[in-house]
Amino acid sequence: MDIKKVMVIGAGQMGGGIAQVCAQAGFDVTLNDISEASFDKGLGVIEKNLARNVEKGRMTEEEKSAALGRITKSVDLSDAKDADLIIEAAVEKMDIKQSIFKQLDEIAPAHAILSTNTSALPITEIAAVTGRPERVIGMHFMNPVPVMKLVEIIRGLATADEVYQSVEDMTRKLSKTPVEVNDYPGFVSNRVLMPMINEAIFTLYEGVATKEAIDEVMKLGMNHPMGPLQLADFIGLDTCLYIMEVLQEGFGDPKYRPCPLLRKYVNAGWLGKKSGRGFYVYE
Repeated sequence: MDIKKVMVIGAGQMGGGIAQVCAQAGFDVTLNDISEASFDKGLGVIEKNLARNVEKGRMTEEEKSAALGRITKSVDLSDAKDADLIIEAAVEKMDIKQSIFKQLDEIAPAHAILSTNTSALPITEIAAVTGRPERVIGMHFMNPVPVMKLVEIIRGLATADEVYQSVEDMTRKLSKTPVEVNDYPGFVSNRVLMPMINEAIFTLYEGVATKEAIDEVMKLGMNHPMGPLQLADFIGLDTCLYIMEVLQEGFGDPKYRPCPLLRKYVNAGWLGKKSGRGFYVYE
């Protein structure tokens, strides 16, 4: 299947980044959000990112204008009626995603592929609310999308081989590296990453070392570009907690129990960089 028209649902950090890389790769992109204000904010970030690329010589002013010209505003899901591929990047809540997919199933053309950018929720469960589970798939982009090369492509229980192949081919056109993953809680990335972050929080909670020392050990000793506590702040502590809860519920294994300190910080509103305070304080 030849994918030409892409609809991205959600103009936030992830959705905006996905729309940007799709437009840069030559796809016609419909960027959808629930309000014009949200769309305008997301488009502003895209314009800023592209302007920075021009300043650094990564693209020309003409290429920037062409990419922006491929992005169309949408505040109505009915605009999915002529999309070949839809990438949902809404909030990480199963009920919201299932509601979106039910609507998309009725609106999108029969050939359209419905994908989700979820970082942990089961693809099979999302697909089950549609009449086309064989055309539902996961496309888990990494943050920040314009920089990170990996896309986890997650097969649901019913995902057709031809659908997987179309999405893999399209991912390569975005200059990304696709990795095939089966549908289990946390996939590969968060099943490995989040327990490591959670264990780092336990290490702080138990007074083994300071946050700076824990991060320094992992950066200098394990060659990680960012320490786990700093990374948790960047991801968002609420997101880390949510993914740990998904892992714990999905596997029923106590090793995925979220650290009480993580839960305490989230309850306090200390969500990391986005709230100005997490394990570190941000101006």
